Amino acid sequence: MLQDKLPLGAVASSPSPSLRTPVAVIGSGPGGAITAALLAEAGREVLLLEEGPYLPLDSCIPFTRQEMEQKYRNGGLTAALGRCKIGYVEGRCVGGGSEINSGLYHRTPADILEQWRRAYWIEGFSEAELTPHFSACERDLSVSYLPGAAPAASLKLHHGAQHLGWQSLEVPRWFTYTPAASADAAGGIKQSMTQTFVPRALAAGATLLPDTRIVRLNRTRTGWRLWAEYSPTGAKKRRLTIDAATVFVAGGAIQTPALLRRSGIKANVGNSLKFHPTVKVVACFPEAVNSIDMGVPVHQVKQFAPRFSFGCAISTPPYLALALVDHPRDLAEVQSQWRHMAIYYAMIGGGQGIVRPVPCYRDPLIRYRLRAADLYDLSDALRELCRVLLAAGADALYPSINGHPVIHGETDLTCIPRPLPPTRTSLMTVHLMASCPMGENRHLAAVDSFGKVHGLEDLYIADASLLGGAPGVNPQGTVMALARRNALHFLGKL
Repeated sequence: MLQDKLPLGAVASSPSPSLRTPVAVIGSGPGGAITAALLAEAGREVLLLEEGPYLPLDSCIPFTRQEMEQKYRNGGLTAALGRCKIGYVEGRCVGGGSEINSGLYHRTPADILEQWRRAYWIEGFSEAELTPHFSACERDLSVSYLPGAAPAASLKLHHGAQHLGWQSLEVPRWFTYTPAASADAAGGIKQSMTQTFVPRALAAGATLLPDTRIVRLNRTRTGWRLWAEYSPTGAKKRRLTIDAATVFVAGGAIQTPALLRRSGIKANVGNSLKFHPTVKVVACFPEAVNSIDMGVPVHQVKQFAPRFSFGCAISTPPYLALALVDHPRDLAEVQSQWRHMAIYYAMIGGGQGIVRPVPCYRDPLIRYRLRAADLYDLSDALRELCRVLLAAGADALYPSINGHPVIHGETDLTCIPRPLPPTRTSLMTVHLMASCPMGENRHLAAVDSFGKVHGLEDLYIADASLLGGAPGVNPQGTVMALARRNALHFLGKL
């Protein structure tokens, strides 16, 4: 029973310094929210903990500076160190990354599932065994294609690929549409966790405690003790202890291994972090392709997958200005030409990183190593991305390489350095995974085939940490399917 005056089925405030709960779920992103909802709906008493605030989906305009300040960790300005600095983003709010991403959805490619199954000895991990979980998540989140036309910037990529005879596709999204919603990418409502599984968890009796950071875990005779800091906006930070019989850690591929390592749990934890390193290009077209309500571009080019893939990114004026940081003399173009501009990206799955907590620092140290082969892949990906944008009619391309000249035609593609220069190339990622992989191979895996930490009772992981590598597609569909599968296994319903 949840004790010490935390209300069941509600958002808690002013908690007692000492709490007790049968099940604690740390992190309310896709993995944590789905886990909390399914356990609560099965009759378990669940305390869902979140470091960030509880904000509605419409608390700010999406993809603005205000959203970055409200819902991103460190305002979106965090970097992995290495020869190439890679900027990465994490959600820090109830709902986690589902609140700030584009809502694009992929199932894990079958060949990737098989690679992970063989490498990590994962049980119950065939495509056929996972399909019911993908299907259930797709139903619960209303994963669907656009009911109308895609944004012009998205179609530019698609038409350029068609001109070259390359494979291009529309990616479905977790959105709902009503007759009143415009039938385009700007219409509809994103089915983030605050719209779906967090309300389901609360309706089933779970308690949500936002603004609560778990500093470390300790094993006790009856379960786990969580040492926490409760710090709502504008209030003085308070220290809490939470005793839980069972704990699910779902803080994401950075925060989960950092917490476990701070707690002395280190076996295969935080040693195998994977990104999708991404290089960007700002393209300028003779005609308007952008608008203030453009919404989310939905087309991706998979002609060269799994080696690399292309897509169109959010292209609001603030994002365009950020993407032109390597071309400071051209920043003024955003103010006058932003309607003719859009951001495109090429991503690979290479490299590997580590997560290490640093004494006296809140955030962990992230190091990420790209091999020479990865920099060659990024160079080739950038060149082919520029080729498809030129085929789409772009008359100026600004690659994210400091000091690189503007590309105006095919002959300029020979100027793209091969490999990309590590000290001048601006790389970023929004996909973080694989820092605590699952499986029965204890030489490589941190947890078993269903998320239980090896060698420890009543401690589970339920987030992107579990993945066996970079899937080459947005990983949140994989995260959600695994969270559902593993929660049902925990409940004895699989």
